[in-house]
Order: sequence, then structure tokens, then C-alpha cells
Amino acid sequence: MQNLTALDELMGVDFSNVSLDRVYKVSDLLLKHRDALEEHLRRTEGQLFALEEKIILYDLTNTFFEGSGKYNPKARYGGKSKEKRNDCPLVTLGLVLDMQGFPKKSRIFEGNISEPKTLEMMIKDLAGEDINENSLFKPTIVLDAGIATEDNIKWLKGKLYHYIVVSRKKKKAIPSDVAMIAVKEDDKTNTVLVQAGLAKNKETDELELYCHSIDKEKKEEGIKNKFQERFEAELLKARNALDLKNGTKRYDKVIERIGRLKEKYKLVSHGYKVTIEKDSETDKAKNVTWSRKKTENTSGIYCLRTNRKDLNEQQIWDIYTMLTDIEDAFRCMKSELGLRPIYHQKEARCDGHIFITVIAYHLLQTIRFKLRQRGVRFCWTTIRKQLSTQVRITTTMKRKDNKVVHIRKSSKAEPSHQVIYDALNLSYQPGRIVKTVL
Repeated sequence: MQNLTALDELMGVDFSNVSLDRVYKVSDLLLKHRDALEEHLRRTEGQLFALEEKIILYDLTNTFFEGSGKYNPKARYGGKSKEKRNDCPLVTLGLVLDMQGFPKKSRIFEGNISEPKTLEMMIKDLAGEDINENSLFKPTIVLDAGIATEDNIKWLKGKLYHYIVVSRKKKKAIPSDVAMIAVKEDDKTNTVLVQAGLAKNKETDELELYCHSIDKEKKEEGIKNKFQERFEAELLKARNALDLKNGTKRYDKVIERIGRLKEKYKLVSHGYKVTIEKDSETDKAKNVTWSRKKTENTSGIYCLRTNRKDLNEQQIWDIYTMLTDIEDAFRCMKSELGLRPIYHQKEARCDGHIFITVIAYHLLQTIRFKLRQRGVRFCWTTIRKQLSTQVRITTTMKRKDNKVVHIRKSSKAEPSHQVIYDALNLSYQPGRIVKTVL
């Protein structure tokens, strides 16, 4: 605020005397009025951009602490860190977005909270007094597999919510009687990237959308091949150890070693038949052999469940892919808005830090929404990089009477700046010209 930006000049305020304590007090005040602020932002954004809450997206993420976190009861070990930092205490952020990507509700949970248990709490908080138990209008709830448990689906049905969720059932091949159609194509090559087909599930009274993604298949096959290579390499080590001087040879120990390998590589080990031959005279293993089983190829396949009978394949898939908006929001908060890591040790400071990031995302999403309406689809990092070349400059000149003239003004906007300013209805020359004679 004081050294890296010209916000004080653009806003007409003075940051030179702002202390760290004052910033903390502002954080405390914002957190104190969190519910009122989020409701105000929700209503204001809805009025400004004619937003509809027909589709509600919900997901969670977590971030890690630098430090022990012992002064924060929400800082917990035991959660699955999204950044692979299980060595640090974690805190969890739950976020509800609408179909245009605007945040509607946020809540901060313990780092080891069970994700499915948060759904009922968040939906009730979001509904408030606007949506009562008998309301005719209920939004469609979109959930990823981590939250879409049978209990949560049962609760959504009981409250008469529509939903589109990722099935948690074990992956299986697409039924032969399901007709697949293209729901995503490459515009340049007209190559089909994603196919989808509908099937009725009479037991659950739902529609199931089987999807096959080419990109997802390539990614999953690549991961599977890598683990298969590692698993077979470890099996080879176990077999070679039978001939080494100090290698594992006892039959029961070899069985134990292979069992640990199967557990370690359980993603692929179920597709192998491993045989350990025993020497009855020495009670040692004399050979280890393996072969791949014939299994159904389920790579790239996933299944969506919905109780909406009025949607076709394309509509269901399009709504589900809106979940990428919430993933993008989390990614943006963590990288571009500085959510991670958290250095604050007290609970209120930590919650304030996260809530300020959520408020910042409201502003960021407003900017991006306006830009997208004008065809500008840059990410926030690109926008900042482009605009960073326009700066505030002070030009100093000495007069004949030995007085010094300082002229402070903004540099000239380049065409790339002008496109962004036009979309946001901003002046090409932000900030006023300041002339000082000393």
C-alpha cells in the first residue's frame, strides 16, 4: 500500500501513516460483519448484473499454516492437504458460487473436517429466510464426488432440491444400450473430445449421464502406466532377492512383502495375478511370477447423477462443468490473491485473512465478468501484467530562479490498456496531474 502501488493517489487517501495495528483492526471489523457484508454483496451483484441463482456450486478447499497453529482451534492435522502439505496444520474454506462464478456464501471450518458433513450447514446458511421448506423455487445444487454421499443426496431429495452430482460408485464401463453423443468438440479440428449418454436408473429414480473424455483417458492411462511400471519393477526386485545372499527368501516374508506392494500400488495391483511358488523342503519361496488380468477399460469414464428429468445430455454436462469455476476461484485465491500460506496464529486473524481474500475475489470476479462481456477473457495474472506497464511518473525540472518543479502524472495508456479500460468504463489517464514547486 505504501511502496508498491499508487492506490493512495487514485483513491485520494494517504497511506503513509497507516500502521499494522490499524490494518489488523480493519480485518477484525470486516470479520465481525461478515454475514451482513456477504449478504449485501450477494444482493448488490445480483442487481448490477441480473444474476440468477438457478444453479448453485459448492466445494471446499484447504490451505496450510506456517507455524504450530496452537492458538487456533480450527488449525488441525489429519486433513488431506490440497497442496500436499500434510506436515502442516490446515484450515478449510467452504465456498458457494452461482452459475456466473460470483461467491454467495463462505464459511471457515477445521482443517480435518469431513467434507460431506458441511453441505447441509452451507445450504441452510445460503437459503436463510429467502427459501423456506415449502418454497416452489429451489436452485439446482452441483457437487463433486467428495461431497455427494448417499446421505447428502437423501437430504437434498428430502428438501426438494434438484441436484447434479458426480457418482461415487465404482467406475464401470459404459452400458452397451447407452447412445453416446458429442457434448464437446475441438473447434479447429472438429475432433470429439467428450461424449455423453443418458440412462435411467429405476431404483433411484434418477438420470445417469455416462461421460467419456479423451483428455481424461490420456491422463488416467499415463498415470496407470507409470504405476504399472513401478509395481512390476518392485515385483522384479522381490524375485531377484530370492537369489541374493541377504535377500528376502522366507515364504511368509515374501508374501508379506508382496502384500505391502499391493497396498502401496492399489491403483493398479488389482489388475495383476501374482503367484509365489514355495519350496516345500526349505520353507522358502523359489519364484515370484505375475501376469496382467483382462479388465474393462474404464479410463476417461465418469458418471453424473441428477433428479432433473427436463435436461438433455448437453445441458447436464454443461451445468456440471461449471464446477471448474469454483476450482478456478480457489486457484485464483491461493495464487493471485495471496490466500496461502497463512502466517497468522490467532483464530480471528486467520479467519480475517481468509475473509479478506473472499472479498478480494468478489472484486476480481466483478472485473472479469465485465471484461468477458466485452470479449476479454484474460486471467487475472495477465491483466495485472499488462496494466503494470502503465505507471505514475514524477518529472523534475529546475527553473531559472533555482526553484524545482515536480510534475506527477500517469504515463500514456497503450492499446492493450485501452481495451481493458473501455470494458470497465475507466479513463485512459487514471489519477490527476499534480504540480509542485519547491
